Order: sequence, then structure tokens, then C-alpha cells
Amino acid sequence: MAGVSTEDNGEGDPRRAIELLWGVSPAPRRGPKPKLRTADVVRAAVLLADADDLEAVTIRRVAELLGVSPMSLYTYVPGRAELIDLMVDHVHGELPAPEPGLGWREALTAVAEAQWALFHRHPWLLQVTTSRSALGPHSFAKYENELRAVEGIGLDDVEMDAVVGLITGLVRTTARSSVDNARLVRASGLTDAQWWERAAPVLAEIPAAGSAHHPISARVGTAAGEAHNAAENPGYTFRFGLARILDGIEVLVSERQR
Repeated sequence: MAGVSTEDNGEGDPRRAIELLWGVSPAPRRGPKPKLRTADVVRAAVLLADADDLEAVTIRRVAELLGVSPMSLYTYVPGRAELIDLMVDHVHGELPAPEPGLGWREALTAVAEAQWALFHRHPWLLQVTTSRSALGPHSFAKYENELRAVEGIGLDDVEMDAVVGLITGLVRTTARSSVDNARLVRASGLTDAQWWERAAPVLAEIPAAGSAHHPISARVGTAAGEAHNAAENPGYTFRFGLARILDGIEVLVSERQR
């Protein structure tokens, strides 16, 4: 997000992260029974990230929220990098599978809408890079559901993966704009319409910024602003773009069936 740092997932020890994600426990240790479960630590970290952002998630702050010492958390997670992997996989568990019997367009739409909603519930997800996926059960199920939506419609495996990438990329990009806009409104105390009411009179005083010099942008910007009551509407862009991607896939599939 603009003004908010991004962080890589997959930076920790892959073996230990995967063991934690899939619940593969190391050999039992002697000593008192642990007070918490790893799932408790993950849920606490997600609460902190939801309330602020990913930078708020530190071992110290998670420990404070759980009422334990920071050192004791290393009993459950090796470090912050592995914790982020666990957090990502945990929230992926909120994504529902598309309803059985849907056509591929409806199924992909359901997948995209669910992910759009997930990014708005957990905006910190946009701070996590996606080049290395969290290799946990919920993230595997997410990818499986995405692929199942286009299974058997006439695409090869590489094309199926590319379609999923197009859809998830569109959702992520437009959700980022939506979340950034909402954050800017909160920070400035002004809606887009209120900000434009202040900016427009100033621009009107500058001839070079007028419609005579930029006729197309003036016409289109006015039409879009009136339609959205804002400089942009990421929700509209998301659904417009999704429909166009689906149209393109439909053309490709139809050509294959001739």
C-alpha cells in the first residue's frame, strides 16, 4: 500500500514453516505442558495486523496480547517470518469454495469476489508479497478452488494457471487501490468529493490545466467523476476488469471448440 511497507513471506526456514503449517510436530520436549497452541499465537497476530498493519506484528506485541513473555513464543514459532506464513495461510482458510454446479464464469466470479472481500477484511495481506506462497493447507485449497473453476473448459494446464494469475492479480491491484483510498480518507478527514471541491477552484485559476489544453482528459475525467462521485472507483474497475478477462477467456474457449 502507498506509504506502507511491504514484506516478503517465505523468508523463514522452509522446513519449520511447512511443519507448522501442516501441524507436523517435532519430537515432544520434556517440561511443563505449553500454555498456548500455535493457533492461539497466529490468531493474536492476525488481530494485531487487522487493528493496525503488518508492522504492528512483533514477537513482543503478540506476547503482550497473549499475556506471556516474548521468549516463550519461540516455543510455538521460530520467528516472525514463519509467523507471517502462518497468518497468511490462516486467513486463506476464510475463503469459501464456489458453490457446486456453477458455470466457469460464475465460479471465477465467486472466487474473485471472495478474495476482494478478504483483502478488505485483512488489508495487511496487501503488504505481503506473493512470489513465495504460504505452503499451507488453506493456501493449497485456495489454489485448488481457483483451478477447479476452469477445469475441463478447454484450457491446458499452463493456461489454467495463467487465468488464475490474471484473476488474482486484478483482485489484488484493485483491492490495493480501494484500501489505499479508504486509508487516505481516514488520514485526511476528507472524502474524494470534498478534496476535489477544494482542488478544483485552484486548478481553474491555471489556464494550462484547463480543458482547452487537455480536452480528452477533461471530458473523460468529468464523466468518471460524476459517475463515481470520486476520482476513481476501484470496485467498479475490479468488476469491469473481471468481466473483460472473462470475456477474453470465453473467446479463447469458444475458438477451441470450433
